[in-house]
Amino acid sequence: MCTVTFLPVKDKIFITSNRDEKVQRPAANSPDIEKMSTGKMLFPKDGKAGGTWIALHNNGNAMILLNGAKEKHHHIPPYRKSRGLVFLDIFDASFPSKRFLKTDLENIEPFTLVIWDTNQLFEARWDGELANIDEIDHTIPHIWSSATLYDKEVIEKREHWFNVWLIGNDNPTIESILLFHRFGGEGDERNDLRMNRNGILKTVSITGIELTAEKSVMYYHDMLTGIESVNEWLFAKS
Repeated sequence: MCTVTFLPVKDKIFITSNRDEKVQRPAANSPDIEKMSTGKMLFPKDGKAGGTWIALHNNGNAMILLNGAKEKHHHIPPYRKSRGLVFLDIFDASFPSKRFLKTDLENIEPFTLVIWDTNQLFEARWDGELANIDEIDHTIPHIWSSATLYDKEVIEKREHWFNVWLIGNDNPTIESILLFHRFGGEGDERNDLRMNRNGILKTVSITGIELTAEKSVMYYHDMLTGIESVNEWLFAKS
């Protein structure tokens, strides 16, 4: 839940997420479809709390979670509910950007959501006190890094890596952006996109979403077990 890129390419959109977690946390289940109140959702399920950090809806929406808001916060448990379960509450909606503002977030740990909602891109943040959401330009690339793990200097450095990668990839594919999420950086494993901090906190999975008007594809790679899966979803037949 700690590095996310958004990349529009002609008639496609690529959204990719690296999940950085403590390795002793129970392993997540590979993406599967669950029937929810507003339709069907495809997502990997967290092995501890049962929530998720990335999901697709059969209405064509997509959403990704990052831990923390703009600034690093103090972790003060117990919290009322896991962010991954709050994620499911928000995403189970026709318009998750509107649901976000109506959701009770009191005593929920701070988080950021990247929301693809009916062909619009939103950045939603809860800092523990205030909820804020902004529509951002969906015609240009974006990168986010979790404020809980990366300071301002490292976040800016990662933005630079992404911009350099974009210059060298004028016709990117889902395969090339997945490789960037796996190998991007400069050899500093504490802060490279695929990170490793003393074998305790690591990038445990990489998930890529490829969206078109007709379908979506979710590519999932568990970096600890090596398990990979590809789930294709035709919206008209969902």
